[in-house]
Amino acid sequence: MAKFKPQYRRILFIDQKLREAAGRERLPNCTSLAEEWETSPKTIQRDIEFLKWDMGAPIEYDRVRHGYYYTEMDFVLPALRIAEGDLFAICLAEKVLRQYENTPLHARLALVFAKIEQCLPEQVTVHPSAVDERFSFIPEAAPRIDPAIWEEAFRALRLGHTLDMTYQRPGQSAAYETRVDPYHAVGFRGEWYIIGHCHYKKALRMFGISRIRKAKVSGDAFQIPADFDFDKQWRNHFGVMVGSNEVTVRVRFEAAQAPYVRERDWHPEQQFEEGKDGSLTMSFKTRHLFEVTRWVLSWGAAATALEPPELVDAVREELAGAARKYRSRRDKVPPPNRPHVGRPQ
Repeated sequence: MAKFKPQYRRILFIDQKLREAAGRERLPNCTSLAEEWETSPKTIQRDIEFLKWDMGAPIEYDRVRHGYYYTEMDFVLPALRIAEGDLFAICLAEKVLRQYENTPLHARLALVFAKIEQCLPEQVTVHPSAVDERFSFIPEAAPRIDPAIWEEAFRALRLGHTLDMTYQRPGQSAAYETRVDPYHAVGFRGEWYIIGHCHYKKALRMFGISRIRKAKVSGDAFQIPADFDFDKQWRNHFGVMVGSNEVTVRVRFEAAQAPYVRERDWHPEQQFEEGKDGSLTMSFKTRHLFEVTRWVLSWGAAATALEPPELVDAVREELAGAARKYRSRRDKVPPPNRPHVGRPQ
């Protein structure tokens, strides 16, 4: 027997023994159960009392056969004792899990949730089907991940072994071979990344798992450097990309969009400055501007990049390029009854 024996495992063990003894001449008692489970008779006695008085189990003691038995064999042991709020959270979490449908993680956890639902007692007041009918979760578009590559990548991470892989960067027609010591895994907007030491670049790099074409765990073990700290290195990040130099970002939002910006946590150290005209200026520090540029552009004319100069230039160039493309379409008549696209109320 394993040394770690929580009560619920003993309860299931006692329940099984009481059912197996039905119709037999010899019944289980505290001494026999304690010997088999390698614990004390007093512990078994407390468990039986808990079963009888707290869980409503129809247990009686037969003085002739010196053991316990069920008076009602159709009794079903409630596998879960769970509050209504906890049950609701579990059911809703299963819906949120659907954002990982592109990974093997979803299939495995979906089975876990199904097992939990099957074990629920019939008298629960919130049935999981109610969540399916009244709640929905719309995930972001996510790249597809090969289950075999996922397994290899995370096995290398768990074992602390080097991963031999073939990797293809976005926009590149040819893939290249490399070896990576995976230190950490992170999920971001539907994609999963492995962060570790790249033997090819001889530096810390981040690899999107969906971009790995082949992967195999090697027999070479490695040690994570003592100075590697994901939380510390990625603390002032906006997205998953990081650089070496920290910069201060300032973006001004028009008054109409200010409430939508203020209601979310975009950065762990974000700060807001209210303008007299109702505008809102948001500032934070980061070490990479790629994701910040995309974010500013997503707000259209409602957002204006103020600093750093590199961000202002990047946004200006993107907008100028888009404007040139749309100017070439001026001769085309826009479709009638164009729908208005706005923010949710």
